[in-house]
Amino acid sequence: MKKLLSLLFLILSFLSLSAQEPAVIDTLPIRGFCIAAPEASGVDAFVAFIEKELAPRRVNTLVLRVDYNYQYTSHPELRNEGALSQADIKKIVKACRQNAINLIPQINLLGHQSWHSELENLLKVYPQFDETPKIQLPENYVWPNADGLYCKSYCPLHPDLHDVVFALVDELMEVCEAKAFHAGMDEVFYIGDEDCPRCGGRDKAELFAGEVRTINNHLLQKGWRLWIWGDRLLDGKTTGLGMWEASMNNTHRAIDLIPRSVIICDWHYDRAEPTAAYFALKGFQVVTCPWNKADVAVGQVQDYKHFKQHANPGLAYRYRGLMHTIWVPAGVFLDAYYGRTTLSGRNQGQVECFKALFDAME
Repeated sequence: MKKLLSLLFLILSFLSLSAQEPAVIDTLPIRGFCIAAPEASGVDAFVAFIEKELAPRRVNTLVLRVDYNYQYTSHPELRNEGALSQADIKKIVKACRQNAINLIPQINLLGHQSWHSELENLLKVYPQFDETPKIQLPENYVWPNADGLYCKSYCPLHPDLHDVVFALVDELMEVCEAKAFHAGMDEVFYIGDEDCPRCGGRDKAELFAGEVRTINNHLLQKGWRLWIWGDRLLDGKTTGLGMWEASMNNTHRAIDLIPRSVIICDWHYDRAEPTAAYFALKGFQVVTCPWNKADVAVGQVQDYKHFKQHANPGLAYRYRGLMHTIWVPAGVFLDAYYGRTTLSGRNQGQVECFKALFDAME
């Protein structure tokens, strides 16, 4: 009987620990790549890119931003026109599996429910989920603007929201044969709006953390892991990072209210900010994410190596690696990568940064 009770105690202790930290530590560094899913016509070219460019660079993690670019059967009304079929997705799944790449699909949750003057499909089809229905999208978008409009958010407390959202998540995870899901959750400017009948007057950090926990709990029931961007968990004022790379609306306190099993993707594009150390000290595994500046990416690799080398073993493993992010359509990036076109503005440098990052990681 004592042996049985001891075994039960060990099992309960393991389950309690696994909710905070993984019991099995993967010591291989993440060599990641994050990009929007290709259009259906570009799937074969994207698969070739995986095989000929990502695999030789030993990329082992692919975050694929799918959103509504899949032919969902649970909610077909939310599909993009010309969305990827199951067969299209399976081509990508096969290429990743054959090249030992962990495929992590993404649907933007909470924030990024619009872009400039266009609603994303969720709020277009279900306007009742809009956190700020009073704010209308302008015909010609400019920033800054009087409404503080960057991207719309959904209301995390709407009683019907998660039935719709989680149906999409489950379907996408299953077709991707994935073990982790990226929920986005970056650049959330609209949260806890004073006119929302559910969220008005509530603590914004509690609202943000509550949505992270809701998503995380759903995934854990399926044996899946949650990844999110880390900017809303940083204090934009104290750190000097400002409203884009960090929070100026008090969501940063949510860092102490969410499970430590969540993987944090810590993005900084203009400087190699040392915030990975902050996340690690808070108990999170963290992946550092560059974009368009090769020198910044190299600096981030150097910081990663320094943190790993000089931290104690219990802290060092939380520095999980680096992931290059691409913020143009997949076809546009491939055209630039192979020299068929050039990128302009802030999009310049993505190809050079991509190459520099994986060269530096060697």
